[in-house]
Formats: sequence, C-alpha cells, structure tokens
Amino acid sequence: MICTGGLDVSVEERLEALESRLRTAEDQLEIIRLLNSYGPLVDAGESQAAAHLWVEGGVYDVGGVRRIQAYDDIAAMYDSEGHRNLINTGASHLTATPRITLQGDDAEAVAYSFVVLKEGARWFVWRASANHWTLKRTPEGWRIVERFNRVLDGSKESHATLRRVMRA
Repeated sequence: MICTGGLDVSVEERLEALESRLRTAEDQLEIIRLLNSYGPLVDAGESQAAAHLWVEGGVYDVGGVRRIQAYDDIAAMYDSEGHRNLINTGASHLTATPRITLQGDDAEAVAYSFVVLKEGARWFVWRASANHWTLKRTPEGWRIVERFNRVLDGSKESHATLRRVMRA
C-alpha cells in the first residue's frame, strides 16, 4: 500500500487509475485526429475516404438543409460539381480543436469549423459554423455517427449547437 494524502491506495489501484486516464487521453487524441483529417480529405477530393470517417449509415446534417447518409450520399456530396468547383478554386476546410466528452465507447464533440476560400490573390473566411458530433468506437477506431452543422449566422439554432455539449 502507498499512502497518498491520508488515503491508502494500492499499486494495482494506482495502475488502474493511470490506465483509465491514459485511455481517455488516447481516445481524445484519436477523435481530434479523426475530425482534423476531414478537411485535408475533402480538400484533396478524397470523397470515399472522407465519407468513411462516418459509420455506415451515419448522418451529416448539413445546416438544416438536408441530412446526408454515409457512405454513398456523403461521398456524392464531395464529388458534386459545386464541391469540385470550390476545391478547384482553392479552399481549406478547417476544424478547430474540439471539446470532447467521453462516455465509454460513445463520445460527443463540439467545435467551430471554417472554410477558407481563395479569391484571386487573397484568402478569406467564406463560412464559419458550429458543429456537434456524436461518435462511436468501432473495430476500425472512432467514427462519426452524426455531424450536426449550423452556420454561425447569429441565429438561436447556431448558438444552441455550441451549447449542446458545453452543458455535458
């Protein structure tokens, strides 16, 4: 037994606590890497790889306009003429560092995302959004179950998106 702060804690209990903390840190890092791989994939035109960031049947709720399912519908969105024109002009999809809440094999994350667009010789923020993701640990690693995205246009809905996970 080791005495810490007046409490007797066994080496086994300390190792178990340390393993739990390490698993949490590794899970959060894997989720950050997953969400931050989205932008480079869609900007490179890698529609299938981007679509496979989701679980099969997972949903991308695109700004209340439509709900798109993985894999085929999401890949088709990235293969669309509109998206191809965007990335051929010069675009960068950026995801800010998310705030992640873990509960076993499920997680939630909230973060800003930005699309930076090239216009002539200048770059500008073309779109800023609030995002709420639900994620699940799968045999292939963490994957997106749903991405809920709302443009930060001052609406109550965009503000509510940011509050969803901050309350957790």
